[in-house]
Amino acid sequence: MKVHYNLKDLPQFNKGVITTGAFDGVHKGHQQIIGRMKEIAATIGGETIIITFHPHPRKITSSIPGEIKQLTSLNERIVLLEKSGIDHLVVIPFDYQFSNLSAGDYINLFLVANFHPHTIIVGYDHRFGKGRTGDFELLKKRGLSIGFNVEQINEQLVDDEIISSTQIRNYLAEKNIVKANDLLGYAYFFDGFIVRGNQIGRTIGFPTANLHINDEEKLIPANGVYAVRVKGACFGANTLDGMMNIGVRPTVDGHKKVIEVNIFDFNEDIYEQTITVMVYDYIRGEVKFNGLDALKAQLNEDVNSSKAILSQHPLS
Repeated sequence: MKVHYNLKDLPQFNKGVITTGAFDGVHKGHQQIIGRMKEIAATIGGETIIITFHPHPRKITSSIPGEIKQLTSLNERIVLLEKSGIDHLVVIPFDYQFSNLSAGDYINLFLVANFHPHTIIVGYDHRFGKGRTGDFELLKKRGLSIGFNVEQINEQLVDDEIISSTQIRNYLAEKNIVKANDLLGYAYFFDGFIVRGNQIGRTIGFPTANLHINDEEKLIPANGVYAVRVKGACFGANTLDGMMNIGVRPTVDGHKKVIEVNIFDFNEDIYEQTITVMVYDYIRGEVKFNGLDALKAQLNEDVNSSKAILSQHPLS
């Protein structure tokens, strides 16, 4: 997959089959659109082109700073889209000026002028242009007059539920990790940089990797204990099982929020390393225990719960 960041440097695409959107999460609904793009491109001997936006359009159009938390960073989207087998990804800087393009100018001055599409594929709820006034019917009308095809993909369902990035965010906030992952098609993940903590966990037999999250826009699950897996350069090619706590640790101090991962059967020094945490299920909420012995007993139960959950998700 070739990634393009500058409209002025775009190649001359061959029978471009294109779609546009934030593609936050690259979830199962997005995968249906991608699959259809690849089918059409194979039939006509064309190329697949995804046009995505950075930063997320709602970051520019929303009146509330920080309202939108992203399922995937731009780099994560690039990795996920590359795995999908797309030919080209075009990253468009989304700013106030771009957001004020009328629907007509968006089609003529942006899509047609830069991409000369053979086919444009959109989702069932796709809107574009200032005030989100552009829709499938306008695209289809312009396509007939200019000379490109337009196809709309119906809503994609999982257990009779429409797949959307918003719904996945809601499930993560509600600690319903299983449903979020079901709509995503993979275990939700985030990266963390390992920093030194107060090492209380080590004194009771549960050493933890304390994580700092560099990406302020990344959505982090709600407080609680989770079954997770971790991977990273410090583990080589291995993916390791573990459990994660997000919260203020009320038994220990109850003030500072932390994200800490206990990696099973692992006790090496991996400070100042970046790891990826994949979240599989929610185990329990935070509880203030009557001392470290009670906390240790509960952590042993959490280990068993985590292992039981992870055993249902064999690594491919």
